[in-house]
Amino acid sequence: MMTQLIYDGTLWGLLTVIFEAYERRLEQVRILKTGTAHPDIFGTSLLIISDPVKAARVWKGLKEKLSASALHQFYSCYLSELPQIEDTLLAFTRHVFASKQNSEKDFGHEATLTLSKVGRMVHREKHRMEAFVRFQRWADDVYFAIVAPDYNVLPLIVPHFKNRYGDQRWIIYDQRRKYGIHYDPETGKVSEIELELTENPLTPSAEVLHAEEKNYQMLWQDYFSHVNIAARKNKKLHLRHVPMRYWKHLTEKQPG
Repeated sequence: MMTQLIYDGTLWGLLTVIFEAYERRLEQVRILKTGTAHPDIFGTSLLIISDPVKAARVWKGLKEKLSASALHQFYSCYLSELPQIEDTLLAFTRHVFASKQNSEKDFGHEATLTLSKVGRMVHREKHRMEAFVRFQRWADDVYFAIVAPDYNVLPLIVPHFKNRYGDQRWIIYDQRRKYGIHYDPETGKVSEIELELTENPLTPSAEVLHAEEKNYQMLWQDYFSHVNIAARKNKKLHLRHVPMRYWKHLTEKQPG
């Protein structure tokens, strides 16, 4: 009989679900986030409350069986938010715990192969965000950037921007998931925040922007206009490296 395990969408919640699947000896399981589950007349549904102690036990077990890169891949796949990725992560965990030898590169196992593919997709999106984030300097001296990545990569790009812009106060806001990350140079800490934006952050008013920001944007656009050599333009290659879905967030792609 199929059992739906419903959790709060957090990593600790997912790890708690995995713990419960083992403790209850559930074989046929489907994991769903709160709000996405539907009644199943042929099975049962259980709401699993996140338990840090149980979650930590699963994470500790994975750390003992996996390399640091494989553990990071597990986390990256969770951040992908792809349909049924939780089921795949459970299947991978079962395989890892059942194997006496290192199983993280056992690509003959379906879950292991899927996690490898998804991990690469998330990693590619992470690198694109690190390259395509464009900050605007706001009047209160906060550097603000808005993104809408395919996957929830904000937690993965924190080290890059913390190291590169460690002397500035900045916010990177995920428009799709309605949350952002805020860095405070005085404390050196990054925190997750929720914002209520009163206007379109892609085209903020003059009152919101720093007095010098518009000049910076014009210089940036002018620079890209002059370095672009029309005779060497390869639109197909350009779109491969800078897909059109990112253009609305790029300063150099906006009309001058």
